[in-house]
Amino acid sequence: MTPTITAFERSPDRGKGQARDMRVRWALEEVGQPYDVRLVSFSEMKEPVHRALHPFGQIPTYEVGDLALFESGAIVFHIAERHVGLLPDDANARARAITWMFAALSTLEPPIVDREIATLLERDETWHKQRLPIVEDRIRDRLGELSDRLGDADWLDGAFSAGDLLMVAVLRRLNGSRILNEYPNLSAYVARGEARPAFRRAFDAQLAVFTAASTG
Repeated sequence: MTPTITAFERSPDRGKGQARDMRVRWALEEVGQPYDVRLVSFSEMKEPVHRALHPFGQIPTYEVGDLALFESGAIVFHIAERHVGLLPDDANARARAITWMFAALSTLEPPIVDREIATLLERDETWHKQRLPIVEDRIRDRLGELSDRLGDADWLDGAFSAGDLLMVAVLRRLNGSRILNEYPNLSAYVARGEARPAFRRAFDAQLAVFTAASTG
């Protein structure tokens, strides 16, 4: 049965592959699972039909058969559990990969999103210049710790896993900033993720939606 995911009709990331449906697309591409995409507008996301799938009126959602899921991390976990390729067979390695999934979304992503809010929505506030360096220092603290842990390894814990998929997706939110470049091994780590054929297929699919919306 082919799952259906939802994505922005007009993504605010302007084709950069940072909207959260990208994570789900990438996971599906990694495991070789075909999928359909239903595009939704910002107004449709707030309507009852979509809120029945996602109570917070966001994307992505995931539907297959009588199952409907929301939250990109939960969807990636569901995909990884049911297909070979994103979680190790060894029980301990599998548990560690799942731990890295949680770390990406719970430890690394919040301060990065906080920076986006500070940069995009709070720049006109009188306290913006004082707040932004504090937020960026919090990011550097986490990146330094992650950089130390990764060292010169290709991936976080042996082979590529769903933990790496989510971590790379989160770190990509810093693309275009100077911060990630301060950690060469993390920049190389993100580049390895972006070089994976499954990532490229997912990225191209999301970019095609943005291109069509821009020229249509």
